[in-house]
Amino acid sequence: MGTESSKIGIVLVTHGNFGQALVEAAELIVGPQDFILSLSVDVSHGIDAAVESLKENIAKVSNGVGVLVLTDMFGGTPTNLSLSLLQGDDIEVVTGASLPMLLKALQKRNDSLEVLAEEVRKAGIKGIVIAGEMLRKRTSKG
Repeated sequence: MGTESSKIGIVLVTHGNFGQALVEAAELIVGPQDFILSLSVDVSHGIDAAVESLKENIAKVSNGVGVLVLTDMFGGTPTNLSLSLLQGDDIEVVTGASLPMLLKALQKRNDSLEVLAEEVRKAGIKGIVIAGEMLRKRTSKG
């Protein structure tokens, strides 16, 4: 298990206040977190300003072990801006941010960035459930 200073940083980059709402919801469940920030992308201030804000947030949460960037939607502006910063092995972007994904990210921050990204992706997929379908399967088995 790593130390506090070896936690992978997390930046949520989203439309509107979605990222901040996810952070607040996660902290209600697991308590206050450090090395995590959210950024609401507002391109009305210009793309360069948005990229600069993203770079600043990444720098603030970086501990030298990598930063996971969670975005809300592949193909959206928050993701496209984030992808522009993917140059080395110290940043990874995972799209489709959800509360299960963020909770998994907070649990696995001491793993490698590559392992963390894969675990977060799996949590996102596992978190999508058609409840009625699941209940019907249980009822038909019983």
